[in-house]
Amino acid sequence: MPNILKKVDKTFLVIVGLLVAIGFITFASASLGLLPRESVSVSKLFATQLILGLFLGSLALVIALFIPHKFYKKVAFYGYILAVIATALVFIPGLGVTANGATRWLDLGGFSLQPAELLKIGLVLYLATYLSAAKAKIKKMAIGLIPFSIILGIPVLILLLQPDTGTALVLIATAVTMYFAAGAPWRDIGFLSLGGIAGLGVLAAFRPYVLERFLTFLQPGSDPLGASYQIQQSLIAIGSGGIFGRGIGQSVQKFSYLPEPVGDSVFAVYAEEVGFIGVLILLALFIALFTRGMNIATRAPDHFAALVVVGIVSSITYQSVLNIGAMLGVFPLTGLPLIFVSHGGTALLVALASVGIILHISAFTKKG
Repeated sequence: MPNILKKVDKTFLVIVGLLVAIGFITFASASLGLLPRESVSVSKLFATQLILGLFLGSLALVIALFIPHKFYKKVAFYGYILAVIATALVFIPGLGVTANGATRWLDLGGFSLQPAELLKIGLVLYLATYLSAAKAKIKKMAIGLIPFSIILGIPVLILLLQPDTGTALVLIATAVTMYFAAGAPWRDIGFLSLGGIAGLGVLAAFRPYVLERFLTFLQPGSDPLGASYQIQQSLIAIGSGGIFGRGIGQSVQKFSYLPEPVGDSVFAVYAEEVGFIGVLILLALFIALFTRGMNIATRAPDHFAALVVVGIVSSITYQSVLNIGAMLGVFPLTGLPLIFVSHGGTALLVALASVGIILHISAFTKKG
């Protein structure tokens, strides 16, 4: 353990460090756009991001760095259950906080916590535990597909009831990637794909906003002052950035135009200020995080550790791709924040703690 700091993957650490630095600078700039909005406390946003996100997140990273990865195997089931319960607590009146038609937060006396972020890591650790144990018999539906569907289905159902369709999609994509990496047969992947398509159809039928977002994605200019407003303003911001951008802090769209400049629209603010070149740098960092993470997974000390890294890296990557893609009009809007960049103390805390787990595993990777 004393030499663990010398053995961690320095490249992965530098990539994350750069993403966090870019993220905080972008968040600080985007926050200026909220100053004219009297209903928003910018000081509270900064306090949440600094204390809960950066400070406690960095502390969690250091702690996770020194915890043996096999410890998570022992507590994974309990962590998964606690994360599921915490996510369900948002439905308790007086404890859950409703905003923009969704009940996703817990009121903890001055600070709000989004338990769905805990669910991401809880699901990854428990799935890695189960799938690594079931590896030899995973092709049997009674041991592979059915238990997998139950483990994934419970948290997804809770998220859809909130509703938080974006996070549910990230969980599904992450879990299926882990299942495939664990050796699941193509037959099961086919069943899951058909189930996913059917599920989206049901959501579109019973959740009008899901269908509305999909139609807006197909026709982004159909309702520029209504359903299409956010994507229109985002595209204006991104286009205004040109090649080199307006300059840090010089975004115009963050003032009263973009609905969520520190939330899911933060990428648009970033693109407007740093331009095409800056966007390429950010995309390169996320790609590097994914490829370096998968490289660590291929050299992980055991099957459990490999699945944990695959799950964490996939979760961060999928959410980032969905956020950036939505702002570019490539995907429908999901409301998902951009990891390391958007406002969200809980999201940053969990992301940095997850990075600590990966760094610990990287210190024990096989050479070659």
